[in-house]
Amino acid sequence: MSGWTDWLGAVLLAFGLGGPSGPPVAHGYVEGEYLRIAAPVAGTLDRLAVARGQRVAPGAPLFAIDRTSALAERERLAAALAQARAQLADLATGKRPEEVAVIAAQKAQAEAALRYSSAELERQATLVARKVSSPDKLDSARAAHDRDRARLAELQAQLSVAALAARREQIRAAQEGVAQAQAALAQAERRLEEMAPFAPAEALVEDTLYNPGEWVPAGSPVVSLLPPERVKLVAFVPEPLLGRAGPGATLRVRCDGCPERLSGRVTRVSSRAEYTPPVIYSVGSREKLVFRIELAPSDPVRLPPGLPVDVELAP
Repeated sequence: MSGWTDWLGAVLLAFGLGGPSGPPVAHGYVEGEYLRIAAPVAGTLDRLAVARGQRVAPGAPLFAIDRTSALAERERLAAALAQARAQLADLATGKRPEEVAVIAAQKAQAEAALRYSSAELERQATLVARKVSSPDKLDSARAAHDRDRARLAELQAQLSVAALAARREQIRAAQEGVAQAQAALAQAERRLEEMAPFAPAEALVEDTLYNPGEWVPAGSPVVSLLPPERVKLVAFVPEPLLGRAGPGATLRVRCDGCPERLSGRVTRVSSRAEYTPPVIYSVGSREKLVFRIELAPSDPVRLPPGLPVDVELAP
């Protein structure tokens, strides 16, 4: 047993990971997963509401791309939606009261004309029966009577139709037109929001990449944010000690400015070994094969990325 202990101690000293005074230590650093906020369209940066190093609250404005054209497009689409809705309402209500009144007046005229032609037809029939009038006049009266009766039937049908809505196919087409106009307006409003985004969470403004007045390509990040919960710890562990840093293990973390009793839970262990990165300033660890592990801090600490940390590999 003492031989195994001596051999492990020699390995730890070779890697610069520990000594007789305490548990072995894996060296690493703080790493951040940044949120790079961009606009979906190209344009001139009109306003930059944050500065590097500033902390922003959720919902705080970040920047705004010039929205003159987008605002005009939204107004145009809003007017198109109002027009589509008005057309749908017009199809659903039938003719206007004034138009119905005109047809009703024409119907009254046709009724009066039919009464006259009916009376004339009876009179001509009586006269022809007495051989006082010619059959031609009777035929003419009968034709006028038939004409006036047909005219009255036509106006009665028009009056009934005036109270009806449009055909179902027309109404369905108008409804689809309203839905299309609503979708286009919603897309335009969403585009306006994306051109002036807000902070999705509390975060540190790590960098601003454009200044007001500069042209910003579509999809190009303007502001880089680092929320506290997206800060992780990275450490490099030699193979003999990898069993102490398995996924789910909780390890104590030390660094300059770290709170007392800070710990981290191992969330990922690399499946391949690599040489110790040059950012790990340890002569004993130089050019040694190690495994990269990632840890989530026990609390959302505000640690700057790049800060060196030591992770205790206690058994």
